[in-house]
Amino acid sequence: MGIDNPQSRQGAENPRIYLVGGAVRDRLLGLPVVDRDWVVVGATPADMVAQGFEPLPGDFPVFRHPETGEEYALARRETKTGSGYHGFSVETGPEVTLEEDLARRDLTINAMAEDEQGNIIDPFNGREDLDLGLLRHVTPAWVEDPVRMLRIARFAARFAPWGFRVTHGTHGLMKKMVASGELAHLRGARVRQEMEKALMTDGPWRFFQVLHGCGALEQLLPGLAHGLRQEGHGGDDQEEPWQVLSRAVEADVALSPRLVGILQYAVDADHPVEQLSVWLALDRSTSALLRDWITLRSSLEKGAFRDAEDWLGLLSLFRRWDGELEELLSISMPELAADFLPRLEMARQAVGRVRGEELRRQGWEGRALGEELRRRQKEALTSALEKTT
Repeated sequence: MGIDNPQSRQGAENPRIYLVGGAVRDRLLGLPVVDRDWVVVGATPADMVAQGFEPLPGDFPVFRHPETGEEYALARRETKTGSGYHGFSVETGPEVTLEEDLARRDLTINAMAEDEQGNIIDPFNGREDLDLGLLRHVTPAWVEDPVRMLRIARFAARFAPWGFRVTHGTHGLMKKMVASGELAHLRGARVRQEMEKALMTDGPWRFFQVLHGCGALEQLLPGLAHGLRQEGHGGDDQEEPWQVLSRAVEADVALSPRLVGILQYAVDADHPVEQLSVWLALDRSTSALLRDWITLRSSLEKGAFRDAEDWLGLLSLFRRWDGELEELLSISMPELAADFLPRLEMARQAVGRVRGEELRRQGWEGRALGEELRRRQKEALTSALEKTT
């Protein structure tokens, strides 16, 4: 197992190296391969170190190639020993087979390997499921790891343009996992991490539809689940939250507005912004954006911005978020945005024409300068708003 060639088998007595997982899947789909993961069968940690590989910290043996920097993991098998996604014991050793390693993976399309000659090893018929657009569990042990629930939903979002769907058998296992209480062991931060990955795909609504269809969304984001009509296997693309995400994809908005765009539907009296932010471990900026957007949305729905004083506060709020509130307004309330955003820009320009430098040249200073600046800004806003009515 020399290091001159990442796939070489020179050195140790009988090691075999395989490209596995997403790299094999994406190549078969004709997609760019970004990251490559390798599994080594028939080797020990001592073999890897002897060949110059760098051990990486973790719960199981993974090594970094000294030249390519790619990660090589020893084949391993897992046994469920407790609750949650940390409740596993891991066994490694030269006797662990490639099939045993592939069997612990989540989906058949991720349980394929490629040998040095380019041959596909596919013990669970992942290639067929790939061709049919099916997301299927590898073994019934799938229910032992609640993270797999999030991952299958994320893959449904990622491959939505190809029409990938969850098989009925896997859907049944997902419902079984929900009923077992395994989801209670998921940390909110992990839920958010998988959600964020799904949100940046071309079909982010599928992530939530899949979770809702099996009852998981009710446990993870109950506020969002309670507002949905459809609980079937597929999902209703006309639900308002899914339309918001669809517009976000079309407009190619950044992650933060997409996240706030969906979380606005998860906030209710029983799940306020503060509680949701703590559970999902939102950063301060996203939490503040969510809070400000919900307040703004409520005010817009009530038509609360009527006079120049209101608009001065509104302009200050929009200035603070550097375009993110405009994006949220456009994807969440497009009809209102079509009328409101031009008025906002007119108000912004009107205020911008009132300059403190000019007032200083006229002799205004100190507190009187600030008061006069605000008076003239309100005057300019009043004039601008009259032209829009």
